[in-house]
Amino acid sequence: MPRHPARAVTIAVLSAGALLSAPACSVSGLGRPVHAVRAPASSSAAPGTASRTPVAAPTLTEAQARAALVSETDLGEPWVPTDGFATWRESMLKASTESGECARLLDVLYTEDILGPDARTRASIGLDDAWDGAQLRYQVVAHHPEDIDDTLQWLGGMPDECGRFTATAGGGQLGVEVRGAEMPHVGDAGQALRIVLSGISEYEDAPTLTLDVAVVRVGDDAIIVTNGGLGEVSADATWTTVELGAHRLAEVRRQSRRSV
Repeated sequence: MPRHPARAVTIAVLSAGALLSAPACSVSGLGRPVHAVRAPASSSAAPGTASRTPVAAPTLTEAQARAALVSETDLGEPWVPTDGFATWRESMLKASTESGECARLLDVLYTEDILGPDARTRASIGLDDAWDGAQLRYQVVAHHPEDIDDTLQWLGGMPDECGRFTATAGGGQLGVEVRGAEMPHVGDAGQALRIVLSGISEYEDAPTLTLDVAVVRVGDDAIIVTNGGLGEVSADATWTTVELGAHRLAEVRRQSRRSV
């Protein structure tokens, strides 16, 4: 059965006051190895290393954060509500390595605590690709803008710091490749990576996990998108979720300010 590409959403369809999910044309994806979006000017501290005051009362209510979510309706076939955590999380993503920064990257990918322990997830949704077995998670997170920008700069340095390294997981040795990825020019700042973890084995059927990670700051809030799997991982789906999610979060924030 042929795959229907995920649909991109343009700014034009997001008129004031509208939180919609209209499909548009297909776009190119995150697979191209280029760094994306405006680079933050803050320090290069890794997430969770800064000792700042915890986040104040969230800008968005939980209901407003849920309104900014992207669902299976937006992405269309073959995406469905998730049926639980993918098995590759434990067998491949729960891995360790000797390099401190690369180990930290693996840790935050496994825990999905990418913005650090002080960040507050206001709403999230998990989706499964029923055809290729990929799993996508979308989160709306509240955090200090400067802390978000610190994380974005840290992520942006990962292709140079941890471009290629070896890790150990429950299934054995892994070769890990980290590269920058293209993403839509949305929000106030953002960064995207494509991470490929390949089993090191003499056999040709060793598993390969591909994981797209994108973080976009929109004011005092952020969206985090992860999309990974052992088969084909749709870069179009990642791109579309980032683009629609950022515009939807911006619209929710505008509505929130109007209601004050």
